[in-house]
This record gives sequence, C-alpha cells and structure tokens, in this order.
Amino acid sequence: MALLKFARKSQEVAPVSPNLEAFLKGYSIEVMPRTAAKIEDFRDLLPSGTRVYVAHIEGTPIEEMVDTAKRLAGEGYDVMPHFPARIIKDKATLGDWIARYQGEADVNQALLLAGGVDKPHGDFHCSMQLLETGLFDKAGFTHLHTAGHPEVNTDIDPDGSRKNVNAALSWKQEFSKRTDAQMALATQFCFESKPVIEWANSLAEMGVDIPVHIGIAGPAKLQTMIKFAIACGVGPSLRVLQRRAKDVTKLLLPFEPTDILSELADHKAANPDFNIGQVHFFPLGGIKTNATWAINNGGASGVPASQE
Repeated sequence: MALLKFARKSQEVAPVSPNLEAFLKGYSIEVMPRTAAKIEDFRDLLPSGTRVYVAHIEGTPIEEMVDTAKRLAGEGYDVMPHFPARIIKDKATLGDWIARYQGEADVNQALLLAGGVDKPHGDFHCSMQLLETGLFDKAGFTHLHTAGHPEVNTDIDPDGSRKNVNAALSWKQEFSKRTDAQMALATQFCFESKPVIEWANSLAEMGVDIPVHIGIAGPAKLQTMIKFAIACGVGPSLRVLQRRAKDVTKLLLPFEPTDILSELADHKAANPDFNIGQVHFFPLGGIKTNATWAINNGGASGVPASQE
C-alpha cells in the first residue's frame, strides 16, 4: 500500500531489489533548518528512527539549529547536528552548543567536520581538534562521525595526492580506539560505484576499519546536480553527469541514484565484509523527492513511520 500511494497513478511500481532493500536499511538523510521547516511531518516521509543530519551553514543561529533538532527528536528521529570546526569560535562555544543540544533536544550524536569556510572564525580548523577537546566524550555522545573522501579533495591535498587525507584517517582510526562513541566516515556524494569500491577497499588495506556511510545525491534535475557537484568539489565521478548531459533526451529528466546504489548493493551482497555500512542521502532535489524515491525503491527499508 505504501509503495502505491507514493507512485504516480499512471505508473507501475517496479519490483524492489532485495539487495537494494537491504543496502538502504537504516539510511540517513541531511536537512537544514530552512528545508526542514517546509516539511509538515517527517513521519509521513521517513522510517521510524531514521538518523537525520542537520547541516549547520555559516550564519545559521545556533537557536535555529537546536529548534530543528528538538522538532525532529520529538517526531521520533535520531538527530545528528553538524559541528563545523571553522565556525566555532572556541572551546567555550563548543561546550555551549553541546549543552544546548543535549539539554533541549536530547542529542547524543554529532558529525564533526572542518566546515565550508576558508578562514576559521576562531581556534578550530579541523574535526580532529574538536575531538581532541574531549567534550563529546565527557558529554557521553554515543556516535561521532567525521568526513570521508572517496575522491581526491584538493582543498585538503592541493597537490592531488591523498597524503593529508590519509594522515587524518590514520589519526581518526587511533582516536576510535580510545573513545566510547561509535565512529563512522560520512562521505561526500559520488555518482560512480567503481571509485567508491576501490576507495573503500583501500581503507581496509590501510588498517582503517571505521565503517563508511556513503554519501549519495538524491534525485534532482541534471542541472541542479551538476551545479552542486562543481560547488562541492566532486571530481572524477562528475563525468557520469557530463555524459548524461550530452544526451538531449535526458536533459529534462531527473537524475536518480538507482544505478550507483544498485551496483553498490550488489557488491555488498557478494562481499558481506565490504565496509560500507549505510547510505547517507543529500536531498539535492528536495526532501520529499528523496524520501519518495526511497519509498518506491527501498521496500521495507523505505516505509515511512506513519505507515509502519
């Protein structure tokens, strides 16, 4: 019933792939306060207990972030707010944010990242410095996620290597041994499965066993997808979009993540030890559009809370 409700009446819902259904189990999704405010009730869109990341963009008041976290927690979701190092002034500010999230929204999860600004506003410039304060462990946070980079990130490694990224991964691996929190690497979105598989396998070869939550762009217009990909520094896998852009018959159709997710799901089914543990969606075409895709393609893994 749930699948048919969200499909167009003129369309038949395609059979759900068992591998994809399993791969999408426990998927997470990212929102911002302004995009979350447009959703009347997340329980009509997301499964119970879905982890919802709340992105903290420069200039967003902490009060708006906390209010959004409180609203989502009240609807039954696990809230993971962003803590962008470069917009946090000092340790006192970090402590205040943690206290607000815990006191008002019962938050015990965090995504720690450098943040999308070039010049730090204060004492911090990377996620490792936030972890080193010990404030998250002191507050009893149960989940601490940091950024992962399947593709070369020239902001971190200007020479096109992976030297700095890999050094940071080794540091995080060691930190994971001395924190009680469960750690994971939440990645930027990608469009091609082969580079993702190669990167994930390379982590194991490095001795990094932190689970990977692979970033995936939700359905969106091709033009929107290309704009975000360029802005976010997505590199090699951008060619997938560029090839599609050459086909005029597909220019007006939304680009959906079905291919890359199906390929990763099949790989996971054939290789159970593959260290990608979950899917994390960036809803570039809108939260409702992304959730509807998951409902129509995820079987039991996509059924919203209101229909469980």
